[in-house]
Formats: sequence, structure tokens, C-alpha cells
Amino acid sequence: MNSQFVKSVLAGIIATIAMTAMMMISAKLGMPKMEPPKMLAKTMGFSVTMGWVMHFMIGIIFALMYTYLFRGWLTKINSIVLKGVTFGIIAFVLAQIGMVIMGSIFPDMPQPQGNMMLIILGSIVGHVLFGVVVTLIVSKSHN
Repeated sequence: MNSQFVKSVLAGIIATIAMTAMMMISAKLGMPKMEPPKMLAKTMGFSVTMGWVMHFMIGIIFALMYTYLFRGWLTKINSIVLKGVTFGIIAFVLAQIGMVIMGSIFPDMPQPQGNMMLIILGSIVGHVLFGVVVTLIVSKSHN
């Protein structure tokens, strides 16, 4: 199997762990609680365990998208961290589009609870962290 593919899958898993840990810590610090695995499980009518599987699969898919699609588009950015920030913002936008699509397919999808500006800010920061972790891991295998 292609080592770049394996490295991308690993990057998706590690970046999802980092983003999820940040969400858990930030909830303890007063930010609105964000629980994508539970939201996915409730929306799809699955167990929370399947929600976690889906959460990590989405992270892996996003990391593969970086490696095989967006990395080539971001070649003019020399800083790996800045590439990660840029990709994180792209991932945030794509996640919001995905949420709108899911909301139209599943009208009973749980809505975020709490201050919407803090939820958006937390989501952007989480996706930027995700993007930076992905680019750092993927770039190590590319050198």
C-alpha cells in the first residue's frame, strides 16, 4: 500500500484526536460543549460508538483530501503551519456545507446549544488545529 496513503490515514486519526481533545478541554473551560460523535449518532440513528467511528472516518477523509487534492493547490504557501491554517479553514467551510446538507436530509438533526459565536469560533479553531496537525504529519512523509 502507498506509504503516502497510510501516512494520510494516520494524520487523519491523530488530527481528529487532537481536535477532539481540544473540544473536550475547551468545554471544561467554559466554551459551549461540542460533541460531533453524539450529534452524528443521534442524526443517523446509530449508537454513539458508530458516531465515533464516523467522526474518525470524516477526519481520515479530510486528511486524504488534503494529501491528494488541496496540498497541490497550496504549493505557493511555503510555511507548513500556514498551509495547515489554510487547510483548516477550508475544512471548516466544507464541514459547514456538510452540516447544511445533513440538516436538509435529516430534519431532526440536533442543533448546537449555546452562544453561536463561541460555537463558530471554537469550530474554526478546532479545524485549524486539525489542519495544522495533518499538514505537519503529511509533510514529514513528503520530504
